Amino acid sequence: MNDLRQPHGEGDLLKRLEQLNRIGIALSQERDITRLLETILIAAKDITRADGGTLYRMTEDRTLQFEIIRNDTLGIAMGGTTGVEIPFYPIYLFDQDGKAVNTMVAAYAVHHDQSVNIADAYTEEGFDFTGTKNFDKKTGYRSTSFLTVPMKNHENEIIGVLQLINAKDLATGKVVPFSETDQQLAESLASQAAIALTNRLLINQLEELFESFINLINTAIDDKSPYTGGHCQRVPVLTMMLAEVAIKADSGPLKNFALDEKQLYELKLAGLLHDCGKVTTPVHVVDKSTKLQTIYDRINLVDARFEILKRDAEIELLEARLAARERGGDTGALERAFGERLARLADDREFLRKCNIGGEFMTPQQQERVRKIAQYPWRDDRGQSANFLTEDEIHNLSISRGTLTHEDREIINNHVAMTYKMLSALPWPKHLKNVAEYAASHHERLDGKGYHRGLTGDRLSMQARIIAIADVFEALTAKDRPYKPGKTLTESLQILGRMAQESHIDPHLFDVFMREKVYLKYARQFLDPAQIDDVDVGKIPGYVPPPAR
Repeated sequence: MNDLRQPHGEGDLLKRLEQLNRIGIALSQERDITRLLETILIAAKDITRADGGTLYRMTEDRTLQFEIIRNDTLGIAMGGTTGVEIPFYPIYLFDQDGKAVNTMVAAYAVHHDQSVNIADAYTEEGFDFTGTKNFDKKTGYRSTSFLTVPMKNHENEIIGVLQLINAKDLATGKVVPFSETDQQLAESLASQAAIALTNRLLINQLEELFESFINLINTAIDDKSPYTGGHCQRVPVLTMMLAEVAIKADSGPLKNFALDEKQLYELKLAGLLHDCGKVTTPVHVVDKSTKLQTIYDRINLVDARFEILKRDAEIELLEARLAARERGGDTGALERAFGERLARLADDREFLRKCNIGGEFMTPQQQERVRKIAQYPWRDDRGQSANFLTEDEIHNLSISRGTLTHEDREIINNHVAMTYKMLSALPWPKHLKNVAEYAASHHERLDGKGYHRGLTGDRLSMQARIIAIADVFEALTAKDRPYKPGKTLTESLQILGRMAQESHIDPHLFDVFMREKVYLKYARQFLDPAQIDDVDVGKIPGYVPPPAR
């Protein structure tokens, strides 16, 4: 046995304590739950010199589920990072009548909250080792010594069980019982492991809760407008696609660009939150599909005024007819003038309806015609004389391109300022301190002509530039916008290429976006088949394809 009473026992114990300390540090640094569980079991095997072992985790329905199995002699490695599924049923802690099961060693350790150290399973009484013996018959293995240790968290709750099998003598390699020292080291490791596991689970739960809250905000933003639905979900996906290929670049300006796991998570959160400021943007501006739209399309009010002008014209005609008949005059000229007036009103009405759509460029002559129509005299609902169109209606109908006025654009552009304000107010941990800067810079340009801070390229992080490309490409290809159908890949890449040439977006990121066909990977996941055309990369501005090999 390996105990303090053995020769060199103190030196051996010191080494194992040092090993336990190193293991504790490693456990506290591991972020992945699967690797953490695997590390726990392997460390327990090493420190007790066990030939094999199993790690169980407590489930919500109070069973012990197999998580990791290892056996050196048999070459068995199941669960964990192996990808090999464990084919065993969980261990039930209670029978069908609700009574505690104490015949299974692992269940006994849980119910009695104590370690169980068995020298020889074949001679031990009080436990059911039928399954173990059947396993031995099939494999030719001899399961002898067992050390079963419950894992308790900081609240003294058992969250799992470590079970080690067949301790080996360091000198002879023979199977021996687990010593008292082995048990103490295993219990110490189990305690550290339980705390590390609990901490990681809590951190993961907090991260999941935070991401769920972010998705809740994004869902509210996307549902706020039927025309931007999905934007907040798609942009972070494309952001991470582009980041992954940028990191792998082995030449050019991106050769030294690297992000570790924490930095990638920081970028992911920034992508998810890049439009959170839109919660403050009025719906009627986000959804402004026509020039006169507010919470409703005011073109209907203009239509009603035309109907009033027609009614007034009809009344004037009737009055003129009566007067002509009293004089015995001809009404033919009156009828012709009335017909011309109605035709002019109908033409002007149709003209304003087309202006309201805002899909085409509006000439100065058309803008002047709007102002002339605005001067039609009419009486408002109070019976007072007024101009046919209000100053606000003239301003909106005269928009030269699209449906947004300068004021509307300022309101929409303000969402990035609000994004920065909102995110900067949060107490971010050190590894997430740049989320606000990355998220709120996706409308900045390398030439400094972007918004909201007008940052130039030397002040723009690579992460912000990645989100900027993702945001633009998603907007170009989106098929749910009020002012345009989703563009094809070729159309979108041509626009993106010109933006790279004009220092709107990062040309090196655009280059890797094209070279690694990130656009195609994204398209296959999110675009309609009709949008995925054959892209002739040689005709995309701002991109030079690598020479054929």
